[in-house]
Amino acid sequence: MSNLKMKEAALIYLDRSGGLQKFIDDCKYYNDSKQSYAVYRFNVLINPSDIVELDAELGNHILHQPLKAAQVFQSVCYIAVRTLSLIGQLQTETQINIVLKLTHLPPLPSYCLDLCEFPRDYTSQRFYTMQGIVIAMTTVTKYTQGARFLCSDEACPLSKGFQYIRVHAPGATESATVRNDFLCNLCSSSLQEDRKFRVLGDKQIVEIITAKSLHAFQGCCNNQPFRFQSLTVFLRDESVNKMNIGNEYKVIGIPACVKTSQTAICIEANSITFCIPKVPSGISDNFRCLLSLTSSSCWKFTAILANIFASQIVPPGTYNLLKLCLLMSLVQTSDRNKELENCLDILVVTSDTILIDRLLNFSINLVPRGIRHSVSTEIFPTLSRNKYGTGAVSIQAGSALLAKGGICFIGDLASHKKDKLEQLQSAVESRSITVYISGKKFGDDVDQQMTFPVQCSFWSFLDMDSPSRRNIQKTNMLIGQMDCSLIPANLVEAFALLINCNESSSCHPLLPTVQHTLKKAIDPEGLLYLASKQFTTEDFEKLLAFAKNLNVEFSLEAERMIHGYYLASRRIRTDSICGSKLPASALKYLVSLSEAHARLNLRNKVLKEDVLIAALLFETSLTLKYGAAVFCVAPNAVFPFEQYDEEYLEQRDVYLTECQQQLQQFIATYGPGTAIFASDE
Repeated sequence: MSNLKMKEAALIYLDRSGGLQKFIDDCKYYNDSKQSYAVYRFNVLINPSDIVELDAELGNHILHQPLKAAQVFQSVCYIAVRTLSLIGQLQTETQINIVLKLTHLPPLPSYCLDLCEFPRDYTSQRFYTMQGIVIAMTTVTKYTQGARFLCSDEACPLSKGFQYIRVHAPGATESATVRNDFLCNLCSSSLQEDRKFRVLGDKQIVEIITAKSLHAFQGCCNNQPFRFQSLTVFLRDESVNKMNIGNEYKVIGIPACVKTSQTAICIEANSITFCIPKVPSGISDNFRCLLSLTSSSCWKFTAILANIFASQIVPPGTYNLLKLCLLMSLVQTSDRNKELENCLDILVVTSDTILIDRLLNFSINLVPRGIRHSVSTEIFPTLSRNKYGTGAVSIQAGSALLAKGGICFIGDLASHKKDKLEQLQSAVESRSITVYISGKKFGDDVDQQMTFPVQCSFWSFLDMDSPSRRNIQKTNMLIGQMDCSLIPANLVEAFALLINCNESSSCHPLLPTVQHTLKKAIDPEGLLYLASKQFTTEDFEKLLAFAKNLNVEFSLEAERMIHGYYLASRRIRTDSICGSKLPASALKYLVSLSEAHARLNLRNKVLKEDVLIAALLFETSLTLKYGAAVFCVAPNAVFPFEQYDEEYLEQRDVYLTECQQQLQQFIATYGPGTAIFASDE
């Protein structure tokens, strides 16, 4: 009686939810094909909340005994097929394969499978939810959805018909569905597969890790040993190619234990949802107060941010230019599943690599996807044979794809080999990476290639005092040009910003840094400055999380200024022999820098003051790459003075206003619409 009641409830639910009509439409497709199948597969969408309200027992079966619940729906659907004559070729109930697709699970701890916690229950064959980031995936291969077997003894009545149907079960291997040692229940003769009735489906294997595991890639272990394990997810049929490397997903599925060279936990995916992080509601009270006090200027707030940023690593007032650029690059990151077009790649040239390494490493930990690349791993995707023996090629993410929407800090650029640098240059220029899969090497008939978007900003540095650099120094340097001959010139040009951090200059006084280092050695956890207490690391995390989610648009005068500067700069850096020295991506970088400064100011509109900062930063970088030009910018143009009080901020505003007038004069002289501008340009 209990089983009959559940069947009635299942029929009522299918009718009310529209599932019955979908089932009839699917049956029509099978019936029209005029082809006999061993198995007819149907997806049934289940909302657990609705079905529990309708019938608690059926709801309990779906959540805790899904295989038995599928049999209830299988029986209902079979009766519907026979009663309504929906599929003429169908002969037995076992030919119907029902797959229950859940919309969600109850938000309770007992329904979550967390690899960071014990115990891990993967033997109960019920639904769990798991959230994680894709770190590897295979190419798509085939698996057996269902197969028909016949008794080998022709005298046996079971040598005909569809009495022996094997259907794939969650967590089962291919050999559990199809093999040659099955026996007839009636005469004990061996069963033989009728291959012409085999039904194939698509299969893909994905590896995910919990977001907590990203701490292993951020260089912040706090000297505490830890390990993490990936979870294998099997995607089948309509779920294939629904997951992308680097994205975070919530997966509902049934866990199982698969034995390879070592026992591994896997989950048979039932439904997949892309995870959208919550947008923070605001910033800290201290930052809100600071924003209010500096509201009269478009430049003061970001100047103070750069001044006090990372006071745990460097004293306030030092490395301000670099810190401003880092903050601008951080606000151009994204937690959303959208194409990250406005990346800001930064290359720092310095003689104090230890301090710069600490500063950059501290900064990447302020965003969810800040990845520190380890020399023992790969920056870009690599190939390997799949450990489950499916014949598929496994594609491992690499640091760049794992840093999707964030920052990939690759350390000292000179430590990478030539082929890796060429790969990096290609990725930075095209914002994509192509993986070639050799059919001969991996046992396939044809070669394949897969292209992945590279949606992160790259940070790196170069050691000015490297012994290799001393041996290969340029002699024909232009005024203002930086010697970066240690790495290919095209790679240097590919970075949006080239920054010179020479601590012996007035911009980076040596004494405060030495004092800071000594105090930190004595008290590593101590807060040495008032700014560190007023504006904590958590405050900066909230500020960046809020700022990067702001939607910004250009004002008309800002748009005119940015295009005017781009065209004028392109004009003066073009010669008849080499053509334009300005990279093709220059306009994109200028737009990104302007947007970043506006976001850092917590504004929704890009103003001409933002474009000025973008132009000064970009022109400083161009000078280091190619030498000074007509629009000559001082190396310390963005932070021209050493004092850091209210009077300094006023002086800086006056200086930047003068720079803005010079920029407008430069555009008026060399920009579009001027006599010097050629008609074709």
